[in-house]
Amino acid sequence: MPSGGGAGTPAPTGPATPPAADPAVPALARSWPVGVRPPVVRGWEPPATAYSRGHRGVDLEAVPGAPVRAVAPGRVSFAGRVAGRGVVSVELSGTGSPPLRTTYGPVRASVRKGDEVLAGAVLGTVEATRDAHCGPTSCLHWGLLRGAVYLNPLSLLPPWLLGLGPSRLLPLDGPPPEH
Repeated sequence: MPSGGGAGTPAPTGPATPPAADPAVPALARSWPVGVRPPVVRGWEPPATAYSRGHRGVDLEAVPGAPVRAVAPGRVSFAGRVAGRGVVSVELSGTGSPPLRTTYGPVRASVRKGDEVLAGAVLGTVEATRDAHCGPTSCLHWGLLRGAVYLNPLSLLPPWLLGLGPSRLLPLDGPPPEH
């Protein structure tokens, strides 16, 4: 769950923006890990190199005790503590080799390593923390990896979950219709 960022309070990034298309990441999620459409407190900031600064995931606003759900089906590959914080990792089913792996923290896990989970299954609850990772609010750090490569977890969400609305077909000839 490394964030890679420096000290200080991150500024909220506002609503989720659609991630750049990543052919390595299928939009297979069917729910957010917390809430219905939680505010993104801090967005994805990929590092320039494996050891550079960056934010290797997204922080979603979430109150302590809120349920944390698997975004897609898979198998729990880790449920324990890392640097004093609860972390759960899920290897996503049918996503190739190495498989995509989502990470969630800080979480008080209700699952164990090896458990099979369905999309939407409760993995645990958001733990209260006393650090400045999410600024004045509480959050869930949601990450995505393939092997050791960090990817934008928002790319797992289809456009309708990002609040972008349905696609709309426009005529091929002539200007778009007036609103």
